[in-house]
Amino acid sequence: MPTSRAPFSQRARSVPSLGRSLGLGVALLALGTWMAPGAVRAAAAPTAADPAFAALLRQGDLTALDGACVAALQQGDGPRLRQLQQRLLTIHPAPQPLAVVLANAHGLLSCQAPDGALQVLGRISPAAGPERSQWLQLQWRAAQAGLHHGLAAAALERLAAGDLARLAALELPVAQRQDGTAVTRPALDLLAGHLESLGQRQRAAEVLLAGRPSGPVAAERLAQAVLLLDGLPAVEQERLLELALEQAAAAGSWGLVAQILDQQLALAGSSPQASARAAERRLRLSGGLDDAYGEWLWRRRDPASLTRQGELERQLRSPRSPGGHAAPPTSDPQP
Repeated sequence: MPTSRAPFSQRARSVPSLGRSLGLGVALLALGTWMAPGAVRAAAAPTAADPAFAALLRQGDLTALDGACVAALQQGDGPRLRQLQQRLLTIHPAPQPLAVVLANAHGLLSCQAPDGALQVLGRISPAAGPERSQWLQLQWRAAQAGLHHGLAAAALERLAAGDLARLAALELPVAQRQDGTAVTRPALDLLAGHLESLGQRQRAAEVLLAGRPSGPVAAERLAQAVLLLDGLPAVEQERLLELALEQAAAAGSWGLVAQILDQQLALAGSSPQASARAAERRLRLSGGLDDAYGEWLWRRRDPASLTRQGELERQLRSPRSPGGHAAPPTSDPQP
């Protein structure tokens, strides 16, 4: 007759020498090995099975570790990547010269460890000058990558040093193209984005309005500021949007003009006169641009323009014919 086995917890208690001879941590490790021997070996595999990688972790410099991070990312090797991240955190303990700290933080960013990069950067605080600017820009990159909007906004505010116009001329990398070149955006717009994410809409609008006063970029910032300024009087909304329209039209950015007119129409809904004026300008611009789709969107609101709606719908079915949405635009239409 088979003998019934006692529960595992009772059998473990029947071996009191285990607890006396081993510390709690070693006992738990032994238990884990007994239950799943493959799991423990798998965790240690990257170094145990690869002496070259183990040597890299012990002796490799920042350049070698950075290259190993790139390879681990390409191979999707999570365990190895985590070991590299940990090594980068300890390879150059404080204090270190700024150049070493920046290179160390760069390595952690390349190794997808933005919080580690922030930790390394926090070991030093350069005095005002070019070096502090480099340090703050890298701190922003790490905070941006880690989605720490408060830290990112604070770094950009310190870069501005009380003069937000300085941020309008500072381009910061936000992505990388396939050819390795950086995609950049003005630091002013990035600061406004972080503040908006933090719910600081009024402050974000103030930042946008501190940019340069002309050109399509200025027009976009003015229009965005109007959206952010909750409770802005209609007169002030109209003034800012008209200024945005002037800047966009002067630069020939007719697509942007159309977007601003659409925004103006949406905000003018409570004023029949303002709404009618904005709609008339939008329809005139659509005709100048051969923007059949844009005109159709607004014509369909008017029951009296069913005939014109039908004509536009026929044009939209042939996108490359005159008036179709893929036809080349005419030059210099007037809003």
